[in-house]
Formats: sequence, C-alpha cells, structure tokens
Amino acid sequence: MIPAIVDAAFVAALVTDRPDAVLADVRWYLDGRDGRTAYEAAHLPAAVWVDLDQQLAAHDHPVTEGRHPLPSPSAFAEAMGELGIGDDTLVIAYDDTGGLTAGRLVVMLRMLGHDAAILDGGIGNWIGPVHSGWVDPTPTTFTARPWPAERLATADEVGAAAARGDAVLDARAGERFTGAVTHVDPRPGHIPGARNAPWSDVFDTSGRLKSAAALREHYEALGVAADSDVIAYCGSGVSACLNIVALERAGFAPARLYVASWSGWCADPDRPAALGE
Repeated sequence: MIPAIVDAAFVAALVTDRPDAVLADVRWYLDGRDGRTAYEAAHLPAAVWVDLDQQLAAHDHPVTEGRHPLPSPSAFAEAMGELGIGDDTLVIAYDDTGGLTAGRLVVMLRMLGHDAAILDGGIGNWIGPVHSGWVDPTPTTFTARPWPAERLATADEVGAAAARGDAVLDARAGERFTGAVTHVDPRPGHIPGARNAPWSDVFDTSGRLKSAAALREHYEALGVAADSDVIAYCGSGVSACLNIVALERAGFAPARLYVASWSGWCADPDRPAALGE
C-alpha cells in the first residue's frame, strides 16, 4: 500500500499519470459550517465531495454508538461506488485542516486493505490550480467487505484497556478532555485512564504532519511502545483517525479505533467519566 500521507507533488503527478485515481474532498466542520459550500467554492481538479455525515457514518442508531458510527459494509460499498471509487481505485483524500476529517475516509479504506492516503497539509498546501463548482462522479462497483474486528475496539475493550494502563489516546483538545468545556457532548470528561493526545499535536508549524522521528518521540512521551496495543478515540470517531495515521507514519503497529468514542461512551450513564488531567 502507498504511505498514509503523501505530499502535493505526489498528488500533482497523479492528476497527469493516474486519471483513474479519485481525489476526495472530505471537508466537514464541527461548528456547523457547510463542507459542500467550501468544496464548490474551490477544490482540487476533478475532486469529488464526500459527505462525512451521510457517506462515512451510519444513521438511525443507538446513542451509545456515538455520533458517527461506521456504516454497514453494504452501505459503505454503495457510497464508495457512487463516488467513483472501485476495488482498485487509488484514493487521495484532503480537507482544509491537515487531515482532521480526510483521515476518517483514509482509515476506513486502509483498514479494508484499500490504497488511500491523505494529502499532507490539505488544500492549503496544494501546489496546482483549484476549480470551482460541482463534479459528478462516474459510478463504479466497490465490493462490500466486513469491517475487520482486529482494527476496532468495543466500549468494554477500551474501558478495560484504559483501566490496565494501556495506551488509550483521546484526540480531543485538552479542554474537552479535562471536562472544562463540554461542547457537543452530554457529559464532560474522558474515559478513566485515557491519555490526552490532541490531534493538532501531530502537525509541524507549516501545518504538515511531523516527521516520523518527531512523531515517534511524541507518542513515546505518551507511553506508546513498539509492542503497545493502542486504541484511539475522540469525540465521534473522526479526529482519532489522524492519530491512527500519525502512529503508522511513526512506525508503530496499526492502532485500533473506538468508533463510538466519547459521544457514545458518555451517552451510557453506567460508564464512568474522569475529569481533569
């Protein structure tokens, strides 16, 4: 598989050399701004827009599954096919936050063994022209595959892992982790025993992902070792994917994703919440 992060030069070459590749614009905003509006104003040439809420998440689900549970394999396959992504399609996803939301699509595809990567730095670091308007994808067929259990963690598993002192990484900002700010969740705090690993800490000053060596140092400081079974979570299973990608770049074994994340955990009154550091 290609690396999980590629630079703008790699993507620019794809536009010429691999016209079958799909550039996927996965802009989405927690504050309610419209990602499609941003896409239509300016996007990479021939890029298609991915609706995170509708195409990368399930609907009509229990609140304990969180705000963005994984869609069923058949629903995901249908969505990918509608976007022009087939079984052998190379996918480059981007956003305007360095991979905060694009990482969700990339992790979903890579856990299925599909070639996909994030454009390092997002649209802000793109070196070519941008287009406006809407691009209609050319539909194709994407084969439905079960989500691999070994890449996911259940609420019981993440709770037990955190209680043991394993590396359970919470990608939310510090004030949400400590409970100082509740924001969109019904309860403040974090999973007891989890460690705060804000998604923004994986970037250098240019907005690109840090080097492999710098990322390894970053995660080692959080207690991640070569043999660690890392579980990543966040608010709703989106920004945690950026930690998963960064851990891969740092050379660690694939981390598991707790998809329901804090939004699902805190919706269950029987699950404890920790406040503070």
